[in-house]
Amino acid sequence: MTSIIIMLTLAYLIGSIPTGLIIGKLFYNKDIRQFGSGNLGATNTFRVLGKNAGIIVTIFDVFKGFIVVLFPIWFHSDINGIFIGIASIIGHVFPIYLKFKGGKAVATSAGVVLGANPILFGILAIVFFSLLFLTRMVSLTSMISSIVNFIGSLFFDDKVFMVMAFVIMTLIIVRHRSNIQRIINGTEPKIQFSKSKK
Repeated sequence: MTSIIIMLTLAYLIGSIPTGLIIGKLFYNKDIRQFGSGNLGATNTFRVLGKNAGIIVTIFDVFKGFIVVLFPIWFHSDINGIFIGIASIIGHVFPIYLKFKGGKAVATSAGVVLGANPILFGILAIVFFSLLFLTRMVSLTSMISSIVNFIGSLFFDDKVFMVMAFVIMTLIIVRHRSNIQRIINGTEPKIQFSKSKK
């Protein structure tokens, strides 16, 4: 029981690390909460700080979810790593370091899926980037991908993963409430894949 509490606590604290805020302040002298959507996640980092910073934040946020799923192996515990992964996702969304105001759970959730089911993660990566190319809306792409993740989980004989996928889908959709309204209004920002010529 003690090792489980330690793993859950560490996972939550790791998930709480505000990568976008740290990168912004250390290398760009910017608090990304004051720009763009004000969100701490990778998408706003791309918009505010640029491609290089966005890639770094994305990789680290995915890593936050992936690494903790492996904790039970290192701690020689029988607990399913998915439960530890959920603690990291909760930390990302409700970080103790920032008065529980964090990101939207997309990248860290992807990391948990990667650690728990690499095959489904590969399918989701194809779905995500295909939809992103078609819609150019990260928010819509993220929500649809979370739904696909849940549907995909039904084809694997793992009830714990299924529950985790449902939790992720619900959390991501709830965290994108304002985006849903902008999508309906036709005002949701779209990403540009190439710079427009002046």
